[in-house]
Amino acid sequence: MTTTMPSPRPASPSTDAADKPAICVAGVSYAYGSRQALVDLSLEIRSGEWFAILGPNGGGKTTLFRLLSTLVPLQTGAASMLGHDLATEATAIRHLIGVVFQSPSLDRKLTVAENIRLQAALYGLRGRELALRMEELLVRFGLSERADELTERLSGGLRRRVELAKGMIHQPRVLLLDEPSAGLDPAARLELAEYLRRLAAEQGTTIVLTTHHLEEADAADRIAILNEGRLVALGEPDKLRSEVGGDSITIETNSPDELATRIRASLQLEARVVENTVRLEVQDGHTWISRIIEAFPGQVTAIRVGKPTLEDVFIARTGRGFWRQ
Repeated sequence: MTTTMPSPRPASPSTDAADKPAICVAGVSYAYGSRQALVDLSLEIRSGEWFAILGPNGGGKTTLFRLLSTLVPLQTGAASMLGHDLATEATAIRHLIGVVFQSPSLDRKLTVAENIRLQAALYGLRGRELALRMEELLVRFGLSERADELTERLSGGLRRRVELAKGMIHQPRVLLLDEPSAGLDPAARLELAEYLRRLAAEQGTTIVLTTHHLEEADAADRIAILNEGRLVALGEPDKLRSEVGGDSITIETNSPDELATRIRASLQLEARVVENTVRLEVQDGHTWISRIIEAFPGQVTAIRVGKPTLEDVFIARTGRGFWRQ
C-alpha cells in the first residue's frame, strides 16, 4: 500500500510551525553496518516547492527518502517536518504526508476506484467527504473514465496516476515520491512532471522526489545532488548550471589521459578525464573546436560542444561521471 497510517488524525500544527520550512535536515548521518549511506547531511525544503533529490545509484537518496517517510529511525543528527520532530513525532508526521514508493503498490485485481478507496479507509475517510475527494482526484488525474477498470489493464503511466491519487487521497501537505518515473517511457515521464507541477502550483503541496534521471530533476524548483551520501550541490537548476560557466566540450579519443595532459600543457585549459572521454569547460566553446582538432591531429575521434548540464554540475563537484558505478 502507498502508506499505512492509524486514525484518528492529530490536530494540525500551529501557525508558527506552518511558517517554517516544510522539511529541515541537520547533520544527519546514516549507516548500514560499516557502509555509510548519508554523511552529515543538512538541507531545508521550502513549503510548496517541488524539490528533487538527485544522485546516482548508491548516492544516498533512497536512504534519505526512507528517513523522511518514517520507514527507518534517525541514527545521527536531527530532522523535522511541518514543525514535527522526526525522531519523536513520527505518528503525527505520517498523517500529514503522502508516500508513493518506487515499487508498484496497487492491487492489480482491484479497480482504480477500489484501490483508492482502500487507501482512504486507512485514514478514516468515508461518506460524502470521501465521495467528493474521490471525484476530485479522478478528474485531476484523468481517471474518471477508468474508475471501474481493473488496474492490471492500465498502462504504466496510468497506473502511476493511480499511485499518485492514492498518495493524495487524504490531502497531504507533503508528497514524497521515490523514483516516481521508474519504468515509464519518456512521454509518460513528461506527463508525470506536468501533474507534479500542477500539484505544487495549484494545491501548494510540497513535493519531494528522488530520481537518477537528470531531465526529471531539471524540472524541479530546486535540486539537492548527493554523491556517496554527501550533499555536493544545492540550488535551482539554472543557477547550478551557471556556476559551471561557459560551454562544455566532450572529446572522444583512444588515449584520454594522454590527450588531457597535452591539452593542459599546450592550451592551458583545465581538462579532466571522465568515463574515457576528455571534458572541458570553456567560454565560447565553438571557437575551440577547430583549435583542438588542429593542435592534436589524429587524436580526436569525436568532439561535441554544448551548454552545461546537470551532469556537468555533478562532474564539476565530484570529478567523476554521473553514471559511473
